[in-house]
This record gives sequence, structure tokens and C-alpha cells, in this order.
Amino acid sequence: MASKKLLAIDLGASSGRGILGSYDGSKISLKEVHRFSNDPVMTPTGFTWDTLRLLHEIKAAILQCSLNEGGVDTLGIDTWGVDYGYLDKTGALLSNPYHYRDSRTDSIPGYMFENIIPWNELYGITGIQSMNFNTVYQMVADIKNRPWLVENADKMLNMPDLLGYLLTGEKLSEYTIMSTGALLDAKKRTLATDLLKKCGIKESLFCDIVSPGTTLGKLIPFVDGETGKTGASVVKVASHDTASAVLSVPAKDSDFLYISSGTWSLMGIESPEPVITPESLKYDFTNEGGVFGTIRVLKNIMGLWLLQESRRQWKREGLNYSFDDLSDMAKASKPLQSIINPDDALFSPAGDMPGRIREYCKTTGQHVPENAGEIVRCIFESLSLRYRWTAEKLEEMTGRKYSTINIVGGGTKEEMLSQFAADASGRMVVAGPVEATALGNIAMQAIAAGELGGLSDARLAIGNSFDRKEYAPNTAMKPQWDDAYAKFLSLIGEN
Repeated sequence: MASKKLLAIDLGASSGRGILGSYDGSKISLKEVHRFSNDPVMTPTGFTWDTLRLLHEIKAAILQCSLNEGGVDTLGIDTWGVDYGYLDKTGALLSNPYHYRDSRTDSIPGYMFENIIPWNELYGITGIQSMNFNTVYQMVADIKNRPWLVENADKMLNMPDLLGYLLTGEKLSEYTIMSTGALLDAKKRTLATDLLKKCGIKESLFCDIVSPGTTLGKLIPFVDGETGKTGASVVKVASHDTASAVLSVPAKDSDFLYISSGTWSLMGIESPEPVITPESLKYDFTNEGGVFGTIRVLKNIMGLWLLQESRRQWKREGLNYSFDDLSDMAKASKPLQSIINPDDALFSPAGDMPGRIREYCKTTGQHVPENAGEIVRCIFESLSLRYRWTAEKLEEMTGRKYSTINIVGGGTKEEMLSQFAADASGRMVVAGPVEATALGNIAMQAIAAGELGGLSDARLAIGNSFDRKEYAPNTAMKPQWDDAYAKFLSLIGEN
């Protein structure tokens, strides 16, 4: 029996891909069939996603499979978390979904904590760390600032669920993506109905919540006609991209640290139950849904956004550095001269990232980076120190010891960062696979198709299919890293 053709639609904050995969009984193979940019649009009313453009690109990916790859059997969609769109009673999209970096929610957490629910109570229910773009804050902002929109809304769907609806006409919410926005009771794994009432959010807006592996439905006939008449079905994969990435971690046991490394560094553990404790509240760790009943206990760390936005600024200044150029310049720079807290709010907005890093270093009395190499080295070293802090806090919260960090995703291409992560933390780092999110997406489709038996089978197949690289800590540098970590702790107010 021929293996099924499985199409992963993997949407990131700046680009998307269609990646066709198959499983031959031992290994998973991948082929990129379509790549496109994801260009959010600034309008007079805010920063939004170009949703219909994304729909067009997904159709183009399916068509490429039809024209060049012999078709496609199933497809799954994964995206970033928290963002969503409203549908009216006819099923029409009422407005373009807002981008999570839109400023309309900046004051909403404070408003909610003062007028609706204290922060510790909100965390105690949802287990979600406080980030001003969480879905609950966005929906409260809608009620405050665009009540007419909410009044005319019949359903709300997160981005991958919305795109799945536009392909199939079927409305279902997938658990891992719903779990990202502080709308669910983390322990019950259902809608936090009392919280919704307090916030004035209509419970009727939400669709049934289903687990990864559920088949949503076949392409609408006119979509199927546009895309080569493949007869493909859409499968609800772990549609939060980090959930798919964590599925792909080729760990041999269930006790491991992971980093899904890309624009964000999502660092955490896989747990059978949420970790909602005074310590997790103090350190602001999040509890998001994973596959097969697992919970992803993790920390959102700013990640390679710092590097990507710095590179964009240098391009605006006429300096067209490649990522390899920047890594080479960082290697040539002196170690551990300047440290930042990568999660400082100063670094969240788009714009002149190198200028803000220099400003931070000047304000904190450190060496001010003088060139691109020093900026990049500062970013990599600071991220690595944040990884060490996160690993130590996870050990404190769980009472376990973790000797290895598994890094997956595009950030594994930055070998210097992987080595620094080992050096800073004193732990082995195992890096790979690169295409973690697409692999997790495809593996869940293979599980839904009956080609893989479950999570352990999927991880074994992924481990068989792709090479990984190991990085041992450089013990000669341990005193310097320990000194830098003491400086880092003082910067974040823990020393």
C-alpha cells in the first residue's frame, strides 16, 4: 500500500511553507513545495494579518502538489498562537484578525487586574503567563473598543481553525491552539466559563474543542476544483506551531528539556498535568496544551526576533548582512562584554533593535556594543543565560534534574547559539531537527491516517529520519559564564 501524501501548511509570523511529507514505514521524508511571505498590514485601525492572502497561498500549495507531486491526501495547518477572527451568522469573516503585536492591548492587562479579576486568580485558572497579547486580553479589548463587532459575531476561531474553516466550511476549535490564550481552565481542559462571564465574553462564540488528530472535513468542492481536485481532507494537527514542534523532539524518554527555537525561544518540559504553583506564578511560566494529553510547561523567551529585527534595521541602513556574515562577526568579537535581559519590554516592538540594545547596555553601565558583531554576540550570550535561568527554575518547580537540552527548529542553524546554550547552562545540547514544526504536523497526520501508532512511534520515526548535532559544555569557560550569569541575575532583579 502506497504511503499517503501529507501536506503541512506551516505558517510563521513572517513566512509560510507548504511541505509535503510521507512515511515509508521507517522514515519520514519532506519536500518543500511552496514558500511565501506572510506580510502583516498596518492600517489606520491597527496592525492586522492578511488572512485572505494566506488562504490564497495555502490553495497554491495544494495546487503545486496536484500539478507536480501526484496530489495530496490530507493537510494540516499550524500557526502562531493567540490570534483569531470573528465570523458572522452567515459564516463571513467580519474583519481581518489583529496581529498579536498590535498596541491596542497594551493597557488591557492592568485594566483587567483592577476591574475584572486579579492576576493571581487569572493565572490560577488558566496557568498562562501574562503577555499583553493573550487572547483573553484581545477579546476584552474588542468589547471595550469595538463592541459592534463582538455584537455581530456568531463564532470566533483561532488562526489555524479559521483557515481550516475557509477551506472546508467546518467550524471546530483545536485544543493546543485554544490553550494558548488564557481562555481555558488548564486543569479541566475546557472553557473557563466563569472567567468568560466576568470578562463579558459570550460563551456561544466558541466552537467545540477537539484533540489533535481529528479530521475536520474534505475541501469545499469549489476549493477542491481550484486546487486540482485532489479530494484532500483537512486534519486538525497540533495546530499551535510550538505544540507541533515539541511533538517532533526525538527524545527517548518523557523527561526532557526542549527549546523550540525560532522568532521565539519556547523553552520547557512536557508534563502529564499543569504546573500551577506559587513558584510557577512567581516565575511566570505558562501551561499550554500538547499532544496525547500532555501539557507544555514553558517560558516564552524573546528568541531570534532580536537578531531578525537587528538585521532588518541594518538593511534599512544599507548594510545587507547575511546571517552567516553576522555569525562570523560575532565569533570574532570578545566574549561576554555586554548582557541584556532579552525579555525586557524594550525589545518587544519592531524598529531599531541595535539602537535599543546599545541604549540598554549604556543605561545599565556596561560596555556599549560598537558594531554588528558585538550586537549579535550580546544577543546569543544573553539568550543562553536566559536558557540557564529557565532550566534552573524548571528544576526548582518540578524537583527533577535535566542534564540535556533538546533544541529543535530553525534556530538550530545558529550553531554558536547552541554552543553557548551548552556553555552557559553546563548541560549537553542536542540540536535538531530543523524542520521541527512541519515534522510534528506531518507526524500527527500520519497518526490520524493509521500509519504511525502514536507519540513514541512518531518520535522514533523522526529520530531515524534526521541527523542531530551534540554540543558539550566548554568547561574552560565556566568561570566567565558564572560571572556573566551573576550579572544577568542582577539585571532581572534576582541578585
